[in-house]
Amino acid sequence: MTDRQVVLLALAVSCGAWWHAAWPLAVGIVVVAVALVGRWPLLLVLGGFVLASSLGARSVAGLRPVRSAPFTGTVVLVSDPSDTPYGVRVDVRVGRQRVELDASGAAAGAVGTSLAGERLAVRGHLSPPPPDAPWLVPRHVVGRLRVTSAERAGAGSAPWRAANRLRRLLGRGAEVLPDVERSLYGGFVLGDDRGQPPEVVDDFRGAGLTHVLVVSGQNVAFVLVLVSPLTRRLGLGGRWALTVGVVAAFGTVARFEPSVLRASAMAALAVTASWAGRPSSSLRVLALAVAGLVLVDPLLVRSVGFQLSVAASAGIAVLAPPVAAHLRGPGWWREAFGVTVAAQLGVAPVLVPRFGGLPVVALAANVVAVPVAGLVTTWGLPAGVVAGLGGPAVARGVHLPTRWLIGWVAMVARVAASVPLGELRTGHLVAIVAAGSVALVLARHRPGWVWARRVAEAVVLVVLLMPALALRRPPPEVTVAGGSVVQRSGGATVVELRGEPPVGTLLADLRRAGVRRIDVLRSDEPLDPDLVSALRHRWPVTHVVAGAWPG
Repeated sequence: MTDRQVVLLALAVSCGAWWHAAWPLAVGIVVVAVALVGRWPLLLVLGGFVLASSLGARSVAGLRPVRSAPFTGTVVLVSDPSDTPYGVRVDVRVGRQRVELDASGAAAGAVGTSLAGERLAVRGHLSPPPPDAPWLVPRHVVGRLRVTSAERAGAGSAPWRAANRLRRLLGRGAEVLPDVERSLYGGFVLGDDRGQPPEVVDDFRGAGLTHVLVVSGQNVAFVLVLVSPLTRRLGLGGRWALTVGVVAAFGTVARFEPSVLRASAMAALAVTASWAGRPSSSLRVLALAVAGLVLVDPLLVRSVGFQLSVAASAGIAVLAPPVAAHLRGPGWWREAFGVTVAAQLGVAPVLVPRFGGLPVVALAANVVAVPVAGLVTTWGLPAGVVAGLGGPAVARGVHLPTRWLIGWVAMVARVAASVPLGELRTGHLVAIVAAGSVALVLARHRPGWVWARRVAEAVVLVVLLMPALALRRPPPEVTVAGGSVVQRSGGATVVELRGEPPVGTLLADLRRAGVRRIDVLRSDEPLDPDLVSALRHRWPVTHVVAGAWPG
């Protein structure tokens, strides 16, 4: 199959899994088998669609909600626990089903200190999931388990025990880092976003840098670089076995999140193709990885994380080379900026409809922050092992560069999120893609039409500036999170809070409203000090008024 035919196969498999019509499974298997024997690519595409559709229907049918009933027994954690305002939450396996476990009070202690793969003996109550909860579908969750007691019942299988020992070792070594840096360290190295303050999370979202806190192909590549001195000494077979083993081990440590699955599958396919003497393009490897993963788990197509990971990889594979080739400047800058533009364009069709917009400042922030973020992984992972084994005195020394590197990326995110450049919406992106495509086509096929190419490039620049220009003339009153109101008059900005809006949502709404400072922060209720601190993290807050409005 050509690269285009493989991409078509991946699209057909993904569409079939999304559609999930109840075709007979045998039909899909027979069509695929005939296509492989006869070496008919288009028939294989058709067979992939039918097979994925059938498997998707079976997966969706398997999501039958559990019945309400008391529960006493042993559960296996399939993810790491995360804190909620009311306790601790984690996905667990009950028999052959997955449910979302909620624990509060004394039970939250045992649950919160456990990790994926470990077993808990719990007592509580099972109930069906909420009626409209699409985010639970790709996680295979079919119910909720509210527990009143929980006790450790086992450390799990050998791979999970080893992975958890490493995670606890890294966590022990990172205890010498300040709270914010420690929470970000888990994100950079392991994709663990637990414990990150909402204001820091919004910094990375506003700067378009959230992807550096998610384990991706870059992390897998850095881990393979760490073991490259050993793999280079082995033959092809040994190199293949060690590489696949390292990828599987790192995936277990990083919990095989959707982005980790995609990156691990691509790494395994790439090394297998090289071992077989058939090195393939990144686009071909990506398409094969997507087709294989979706056939194994058809519900992956409904995971936003998987969609973003695949879209970014596809954007880089397809768009990065031509974009970099038509930029001016040093080679390192053209390559870095080309990859950034390509990745942002790749994720835009997924990101904009779901999250509202694409930060304009992300183009610059990624160029400045991503290389340093990569160093956090290459240095932070081995340094974390040394720090965990050596104790606090050793940890302070080896994690000093880690602290500097994380501090740089966090500073870039904070500054970038504060720059009022706005966000690109669907219309902006359509105009940029159209004008950029015209510029690339003219540069390749009509090199003499310099004026036309300059016009297309000017259109791209103007569209990039439009969100910032819109923020310079904001409306006098804007409603934000929880019914809170932003009022502007006479050069002053008043933020009147209604109720207790979520801190992260409030920060994002104020950022999108173009707020540059808060002259008066008012609330009829006592203000949460953490909320005020989060607002002051981003903007100067001159006056805080809680209770009745004076005068």
